[in-house]
Amino acid sequence: MLVGDRMSHPVITVPPDMPVVDALNLMRVEHIRRTPVVNAKGKLVGIVSDKDLLNASPSSATTLSVWEINYLLSKITVGDVMTKDVITISENTPIEEAARIMADNKIGGLPVMRDGRVVGIITETDLFKILLELMGARVQGVRVTILVPNVPGELAQITKALAQAGGNIISLGTFSGEDPSTALITVKLQGMTEEDVRSALAGIVEKFEDIRTTTLT
Repeated sequence: MLVGDRMSHPVITVPPDMPVVDALNLMRVEHIRRTPVVNAKGKLVGIVSDKDLLNASPSSATTLSVWEINYLLSKITVGDVMTKDVITISENTPIEEAARIMADNKIGGLPVMRDGRVVGIITETDLFKILLELMGARVQGVRVTILVPNVPGELAQITKALAQAGGNIISLGTFSGEDPSTALITVKLQGMTEEDVRSALAGIVEKFEDIRTTTLT
């Protein structure tokens, strides 16, 4: 899966000379938390979040009058509070690479570029939605997490055993185990009960970490 498959587009952008009050209102109306900042020529010059805009607003403890506050806020623009050094990615970036960049840099979104133009944005919300799909969170079934040796062929053995027992795998994820010699595998499947799964994997898995039947509420 690539960023271009799941980015938000067309992307809502703001100019650097927009007052912070107007930018905040736009974000509230559009239900977004960050937006790229582009100049009159369409060039990306920054990115601004709702936190950046809120931090530019006066504290509720201020002694200024409402007229003084409105006057001061009208003078503060997006360009005054935006982040200018923007990390960007392309549409062809793998989605896990985008997640790694966001995690490593502690940022919640990345503008997506094509030929020097902003064509979308990928955010932490988009990644959460992908995680829901990856783990089959919106599908009912038996969810099992098992600890297995981290050796070639182990995953194939498990999926073969489940398929032969009549299981239909909905989602599958592999994670780090207790140490480099082990791995955790989480599978959600339909067509089997919890007991069916235990029976099919008996003698194959090292340890059942968790097994449960999920329902949608």
